[in-house]
Amino acid sequence: MSEQPVRVLRVIARLNMGGPALHVAYLTAGLAERGYETTLVAGSLARGEDSMAFVADELGIEVERLEELHREISPFRDAVAIVRLARLIRRLRPHILHTHTAKAGAVGRLAALLAGDARPPIVVHTFHGHVLRGYFDPLRTAGFRLLERWLATKTTALVAVSPQVRDDLVALGVAPRERFVVVRLGIELEQRVAAEQDGRGESRRVLGIGPDRFAVGWIGRMTGVKRTEDVLRAFRRLRDRGVDACLCMIGDGPDRPAVERRAHELGVMRDTLFLGYQEEVAPFYAAFDAMILPSINEGTPVSAIEALAAGRPVVATRVGGVPDVVREGEDGFLVDAGDVDALADRLARLAADPDLRERLGAAGRARVVPRYSVERLVDDIDLLYRSLLAASG
Repeated sequence: MSEQPVRVLRVIARLNMGGPALHVAYLTAGLAERGYETTLVAGSLARGEDSMAFVADELGIEVERLEELHREISPFRDAVAIVRLARLIRRLRPHILHTHTAKAGAVGRLAALLAGDARPPIVVHTFHGHVLRGYFDPLRTAGFRLLERWLATKTTALVAVSPQVRDDLVALGVAPRERFVVVRLGIELEQRVAAEQDGRGESRRVLGIGPDRFAVGWIGRMTGVKRTEDVLRAFRRLRDRGVDACLCMIGDGPDRPAVERRAHELGVMRDTLFLGYQEEVAPFYAAFDAMILPSINEGTPVSAIEALAAGRPVVATRVGGVPDVVREGEDGFLVDAGDVDALADRLARLAADPDLRERLGAAGRARVVPRYSVERLVDDIDLLYRSLLAASG
């Protein structure tokens, strides 16, 4: 690095439960050790969302709060967020503006244009997935697609967290393939999962799960895109096959009351543990035998990465960046979105074969721990930044 530190303004919509919050916290801390001077800006959480700001706090990262930056679409608040962020750009004069997630990407890149002669010479946006399929009605989806295409022309580098996310964005016409760089997530898996400190017996004792009972885990935010309905239906069919199983659902969200009602309707409430949001996830992965992930849209699912790092096979839908994490028949199983029978079938196979669970889990751990390491993430972004700085002179 040069004598003058490279100033980076990193913007994320919110530090809520999920991969993007972990990603920006670990990345900011790692780049600081290499001489980068990063200001991390984050917006406010939506009602019912759980915060992961504690990860940034533990790493000693100060977060600049931009309360007007919010998940929901609000013309007035969004305009205020753009103006405030443009003022921050003019004050900090960053060499690099790097935005993460769709809302921050739009607000941040529009703010860069509004900043005039203070516009950062390098603008980078990371797609941790996208909202161009499965989130909104067709009219708004078409509008967001046009906006993303236009914003891509104002961006120096586009980053996707998996080849599948990149290919999806290319197919949607956001930008040509050559405009994208793939940089996978980086997570301190040994700290968050710590598989060598198994604790399975103690975790199951605390949760009231018998030693021989098959435990299915799900971790996430209870929203429509996560298809919690399919979690419950697949579990119902697993029980109908005579499998002595329980379901552990970790997380909260706007759909939680409806999910609990649905569990009652399906007759699985007595076999389901609703455990709410948990900061410490390692004990729960230790208690699980397998993870289920039936989402209809995913960028790079952190819960699947963490489950594999804990040596637990994953049964998931073949969407977004999931096939980049879970390999069919090698460390888990992939099924088509909405195929509840296939989800139940794969879970039943795992329930009947402890040796298969052990083999798939060990293969997953051996692969994901180095693949999603923070050191690798920092290396990749450091190299990208250096190449962009060199190209810009």
